[in-house]
Amino acid sequence: MAHIELKNEMPGIVGLLNFRPETAGPLNGLAEVLLVHDNSLTRGEREMIASSVSYWNDCHFCHSSHGAAAANLLNKPVDFLTEIKQGFPNTDVSPKMKALLQIAGKVQKGGKYVTEDDIANAKDAGATDIEIHDTVLIAAAFCMYNRYVDGLATWAPKEDEAFMPMGKMLAERGYANAGV
Repeated sequence: MAHIELKNEMPGIVGLLNFRPETAGPLNGLAEVLLVHDNSLTRGEREMIASSVSYWNDCHFCHSSHGAAAANLLNKPVDFLTEIKQGFPNTDVSPKMKALLQIAGKVQKGGKYVTEDDIANAKDAGATDIEIHDTVLIAAAFCMYNRYVDGLATWAPKEDEAFMPMGKMLAERGYANAGV
């Protein structure tokens, strides 16, 4: 049960955005720009970053919903959510994505953990300044989203399979048109 009366039965951030629709537009708009708009990183790669940061933050709802979106976008089965948790031991992740995920992990701990070597490694692996910028912003934004969801003790289904329809909807419609 959430810490506040949401007056709806919706899980995670969906319940919060429906409770306070004035915040839904800006929060969904930011997610739309970061995760959906044209970018040299694929939508699936950006969802992998969001899901990974959410997992590191122990935010089950965000990890699972964005992992399900990544799985849908990358044509992966539900087990992909476990693959994200394990750091992609069985998924062919490019050196560039590995370097960007390393940066995202540092941002998750705190922005000052990102070093010049982390940036140089990402650039050496082929990352552009925009990709590095967006990785840092996705990681920072998801720290905020995760704290919003968990700080108000929202509920979430436990089973990964329960998130797959939401992941499909996010993959097909994005965030600005998510109906929240």
